[in-house]
Amino acid sequence: MRYPKVKPASAIDDHSTCNEFDNNVKKKYDVTPLLSKEMFYLLRNPAIFKSVKVEQGGYAVAWSSEVDISEYELWNHGQAMS
Repeated sequence: MRYPKVKPASAIDDHSTCNEFDNNVKKKYDVTPLLSKEMFYLLRNPAIFKSVKVEQGGYAVAWSSEVDISEYELWNHGQAMS
């Protein structure tokens, strides 16, 4: 199955991103449940969290080469925004 690719993404508070997909749907994704995992500790820092960028091709949002979240996760677990 093909999942929509992420176009723009931005931090909307200290733990959530707004992700717009290539089918014009917007979804909010809350990273709070991930912050207990060592891989995501970096995102506890609000300044780092706000530096979110879309990876080339729209396959993920990323903060570094080690910390990213796939378009699959964002699409399936994000909450629709109006």
